[in-house]
Amino acid sequence: MIPVLLIIVPFLTGLVCFFIKNGKAAKGWALLSSVVTLLVVGLPFFFLKDASYLQYKTSWMGSLGSSFSVKMDGMGKILSLLTAIAFPMVFISTWHSIYKRAANFFALMLLMQAGLMGVFLAMDALLFYFFWELALIPAYFLCSIWGGERRIPVTFKFFIYTFTGSILMLVAIIYIYLQTPDRSFDITAFYNLRIADKSQSWLFWMMFIAFAIKMPIFPLHTWQPDTYEQSPTAVTMILSGVMVKMGVFGMIRWLIPIMPVGFWAWGDTISYLAIAGMIYASIIAIRQDDLKRLVAYSSIVHMGLMCAALFSETQSGMQGVMIQMFNHGINIIGLWIVVELIERQFGTRKISELGGLAQSSPAMAVLLVIIALANIGLPLTNGFIGEFMMFNGIFGSSVTKYYVVFTALAGLTIILAAVYTLSMVRRVFFGNVNSLTAAGYQLKTSEAFVLIAIVVIILWLGLYPNSLLQVSNQTTQDILNQADIRNFFKPVQQ
Repeated sequence: MIPVLLIIVPFLTGLVCFFIKNGKAAKGWALLSSVVTLLVVGLPFFFLKDASYLQYKTSWMGSLGSSFSVKMDGMGKILSLLTAIAFPMVFISTWHSIYKRAANFFALMLLMQAGLMGVFLAMDALLFYFFWELALIPAYFLCSIWGGERRIPVTFKFFIYTFTGSILMLVAIIYIYLQTPDRSFDITAFYNLRIADKSQSWLFWMMFIAFAIKMPIFPLHTWQPDTYEQSPTAVTMILSGVMVKMGVFGMIRWLIPIMPVGFWAWGDTISYLAIAGMIYASIIAIRQDDLKRLVAYSSIVHMGLMCAALFSETQSGMQGVMIQMFNHGINIIGLWIVVELIERQFGTRKISELGGLAQSSPAMAVLLVIIALANIGLPLTNGFIGEFMMFNGIFGSSVTKYYVVFTALAGLTIILAAVYTLSMVRRVFFGNVNSLTAAGYQLKTSEAFVLIAIVVIILWLGLYPNSLLQVSNQTTQDILNQADIRNFFKPVQQ
């Protein structure tokens, strides 16, 4: 029943939040709901480890062969934990932000959390698609109502991209469903199905485009920087910290095991696109003067590396992706929090207008430097272990002869990441103060609490990554066994 609670709690509290008239009360209600969700997600990690508590299945649309089937496997645990941690962090760190129609804002945030939880826990393809859309709809309204001056055209572009991908994915899901012997949307029926080689290619691309848009992967990334820039920072934190993981998750759960031949056949093509996007985004990030856009382009680099590591089809690569999904989410939220604090205090996000904050705001500078170093994968931080495992997976891949080229080109982005990240830290926090930054900014208790919590997670997973690796180990092995094309060509047992 734990997976059901993780969906129901934010969903019901989100609906109730629409009817709360007082803005502060709505904010407190949303925070309370997110804390309860965090406590629930902690149960399987510390107390209720019996498998019966981690899954639930009942009839949903029986006539269509669809059930309300949810389960917390290793990957589901990690991403549910990330989602549960992210929302209270966002609510606490933006506690002093003021929103018009606050009740509606926080209600939509909670509904988005319910949708994200459903995506990460669904074990039925139609249910997965339902939650996929449920997560996107609140995001659309949050961006279009509470966004910046260019929010309408930017949100429309975001909607067109995501809606197109969703339609392609739905067509692919329906086609696969019609091929199952018992007309079932259940994940087991999808995994047991052997789709013809020719069909796998076009099905692969239809589903991959949907997931690639969400990550996003070059050249389907153009919606992301503008959307991150124009969205309220609280929404941007969730979009970049959690929602982009929907694309990676979808590839691991629904693409690799169901279409292993298509995944193998197009692996080199996708890897080239992902790595080209990494280099392109890194170069663009170096030239940025806007903090939000710089962080947005850095996120494209991280997601591109995860994509390339998945197509290596190695244990190390996939485990690296699973732990890096969590690490990237935590680190990027930390960066967004500092960007939000700077913009709110100084009224600008332009790097050229800032400087010397380490002198006037030493506490924020220390915490930001640690988070920034984790974002570029410095050893002893959480970013290092995930990146190391992904590079190790790419270099050790046996499904491509270009593993050296992929590793070298992807490795180039480590140097570029250090350039734009350390340059940003130097220009914003060091050097001389100016008339704008002379007053500095003293972290409020809530803001310091969240940033310190992020730093603790960074150092904990940097020193003891096995606390997450052991959670995802079995799921990784199961996915890779299912994706082994040698199993696909074995004769069917009668």
